[in-house]
Amino acid sequence: MQGIKRKIVYVSLYEGIAIALTSAVLAALGHGLGQASVAAIATSVIAILWNLSWNSLFERWESRQRKRGRSIWRRIAHAIGFEGGLVLFIVPLFAWWLSISWWEALVLDAGFIVFFLVYSFVFNWVFDIAFGLPKSALPVQSA
Repeated sequence: MQGIKRKIVYVSLYEGIAIALTSAVLAALGHGLGQASVAAIATSVIAILWNLSWNSLFERWESRQRKRGRSIWRRIAHAIGFEGGLVLFIVPLFAWWLSISWWEALVLDAGFIVFFLVYSFVFNWVFDIAFGLPKSALPVQSA
């Protein structure tokens, strides 16, 4: 599976699971389920927009690399870049919506970052196994 279809399936699966997990964790931390769910959905919308942007940028970079495929180091770089970008958007959202300090929002997001860093790595690996590598990571066919 390639192109836009791959991206839609990827984002839908990734974010659907993420919304459920984030809502459950925020509710368990004492935020009302409604408030937790809105925060999770808003986070998901931000993550979808960032995901599409980040993956497009990453795949553009990846397609220009001499060595093809997705090594462990390339997968780690992909996950760190994605999660690092989210921090810039999510911390202010958590502080405002959950009525917590910026420090509490950063600590909360740090917990999510650790979890989602592992989740992103595992999800991407499993997704690539289930649906195949994107064109950008396939070996170049010689004519």
